[in-house]
Amino acid sequence: MDPVTLTTDRLVLRTVGPHDTDAVYEAAQDPDIQRWTTIPSPYLREHAAGFTDQMVPDGWADGSMFTFGVFLPSGELVGMLGITMRSLGVGEVGFWATKEHRGRGYITEATVAASRWAFTDLSVDRVEWRAEVGNAGSRAVAERAGFVIEGTLRSAINNKGVRRDCWVGSLLPSDLGLPSTAPYLPAPDRPSGV
Repeated sequence: MDPVTLTTDRLVLRTVGPHDTDAVYEAAQDPDIQRWTTIPSPYLREHAAGFTDQMVPDGWADGSMFTFGVFLPSGELVGMLGITMRSLGVGEVGFWATKEHRGRGYITEATVAASRWAFTDLSVDRVEWRAEVGNAGSRAVAERAGFVIEGTLRSAINNKGVRRDCWVGSLLPSDLGLPSTAPYLPAPDRPSGV
């Protein structure tokens, strides 16, 4: 698939390339990004170059991962967001925000826009969000974007060689007023003890 550009009221979501390597490298020096994401630590310039020059284009080309740089209209990098295809009709969103742009709702806005695009253009019927237990900032973004927190998965994330518990949540097309590609039959409510 060819990369697409999405716009919101305040943002431009577009693929990143070699011209963005320095901005990605500088943003990823933030200890919080290195702590809470699975990017290498220390994060070297060659990691950024591999990401912008190869990983991002390859993901779009083979339909496995759709990565967007999140930018202000001025061109300033606000963060990164990707939707990784996990199974038929299921994508997983991941994101980070630059330190100076946290707390402004940019990543929430980008998450909603990218999820809407996944539902309408990729035939995704479930966008999952996962974050290591304790990553309160990521959880706040997911909740503000409308994700339903479904629980905690034990040992579900491998972050730099350490298995960690994670929170998991989901967003469905119906949460954004969109139709699903397949019918959804929720489990019936059961009385306690059954």
